[in-house]
Amino acid sequence: MVFAAGKGTRLQPYTDTMPKALVKVGGVPMIELILKKIIRSGFDDIIINVYHYADMIVDFLERNNNFGAKITISDESDELLETGGGLKKAAWFFDDHKPFLVHNIDILSNIDLEAFYKAHLTNNCLSTLAVKERNTSRSLLINSNGELSGWRNNQTGEEKIPVMDKENLIPIAFSAIHVMSPDILPLITETGKFSITDVYLRLIKEHRIMTYRHDADFWFDMGRTEFLSQAAPYVGLTGR
Repeated sequence: MVFAAGKGTRLQPYTDTMPKALVKVGGVPMIELILKKIIRSGFDDIIINVYHYADMIVDFLERNNNFGAKITISDESDELLETGGGLKKAAWFFDDHKPFLVHNIDILSNIDLEAFYKAHLTNNCLSTLAVKERNTSRSLLINSNGELSGWRNNQTGEEKIPVMDKENLIPIAFSAIHVMSPDILPLITETGKFSITDVYLRLIKEHRIMTYRHDADFWFDMGRTEFLSQAAPYVGLTGR
């Protein structure tokens, strides 16, 4: 699943007239960059949620023959559901009982998605989150085994640590790329608009959520205007 439904307010004025997914980085629309990387990595049956200028995304995909993949649209035009709500609305799509990749539209990285997916298969957990050592305003907190144990807002100091063992937790930045087991879907009891991070923090009291470190890879948040020019030189270097 590709999360592409955001309003893209951090990319104004570009997103005043187009969706974030079609903002160009190094001359290439974000959605093209992400889809080509995902497809090269072996994921060719994809659902994309849309909201802001949804029709423009659908038209772009049709003009490009979906880049050779099978693409389904999850339309949130009536209500923007955030990451958790968006995933829950699309849950029907994941009916083959296999783990699935979830990727934000505005993330550019050379992370090896095939290796990431295979790592999840050995983790025996509900979800595996790609993480990287970098500066961030909000950190995941993990234990020495790499299990998700909490969350911290580095600007306000607010923490959410639902687990019993709160000692020696390690802050790490989330890369907005996940691999999930379909077993997580019936456990999402939240309704309406909500964050998948809040779901994870609720579930870790009884379930394992693991992390996958990719510190050696580059990573850019293309969802901010100030980072577009920084990401541009890396557009052709994302690999699989």
